[in-house]
Amino acid sequence: QVQLAESGGGLVQAGGSLRLSCAASGRTVSRFAMGWFRQAPGKEREVVAALSWNSAGTYYRDSVKGRFTISRDNGKNTVYLQMNSLKPEDTAVYYCAAAATRFSGSYFYSTRDYDYWGQGTQVTVSS
Repeated sequence: QVQLAESGGGLVQAGGSLRLSCAASGRTVSRFAMGWFRQAPGKEREVVAALSWNSAGTYYRDSVKGRFTISRDNGKNTVYLQMNSLKPEDTAVYYCAAAATRFSGSYFYSTRDYDYWGQGTQVTVSS
């Protein structure tokens, strides 16, 4: 089993930055594809960014390209989401997720592909 714990959320003004962390425990996630998702009130959960376990494959939703960066430190069993130039529409609960895969370069952008989820961290961007 894998437990995921997000941290780093908070309240920030538009244009500001936050760095989310996702610490994994229970087992190493070095061979899991990882993803960050978000869910705003009344909306479906959507992928923000995804990363293969060899870090060679990445995916970003169009609205965050050039502003957000997903990365991982397998030695620390941790995944990060650096969020810059934040906008009010980025306001949501952000979730970290892990997907078991045999393929080092694979990443996933559907919630159905992920096996483990964190509890989420709130990000609020004020205008």
